[in-house]
Amino acid sequence: DDPGENRANCHGCGGAWDDRGQTAPVGSFEANRFGLHDTAGNVFEWTEDCWHGNYTGAPDDGTAWLETGKGQCGLRVMRGGSWNYGPGNLRSGSRTGREAAFRFPDIGFRLARDL
Repeated sequence: DDPGENRANCHGCGGAWDDRGQTAPVGSFEANRFGLHDTAGNVFEWTEDCWHGNYTGAPDDGTAWLETGKGQCGLRVMRGGSWNYGPGNLRSGSRTGREAAFRFPDIGFRLARDL
């Protein structure tokens, strides 16, 4: 629940972007142990997963959880916290479900590609 000073953009994270109420430019923070920049804070990130209240029956191969079963595909999962929330919300395990049409300045998405 503590990313360390100047390692993320969130309310109360410390450092140059603390409490500015806006996003920080990409690459403002050092990479994590996987070599990825800016994965905590800045903006909540939409995922492809349908909302489920727990992980029972979730795929174990990293694919998106799209089946409807007991999930709510009208809601999609957001992860990672944002500049508008405190450090406790920055964990990737911290998640919430929202309607895909929901919009707010602290919500975004990450583009990824194979190199």
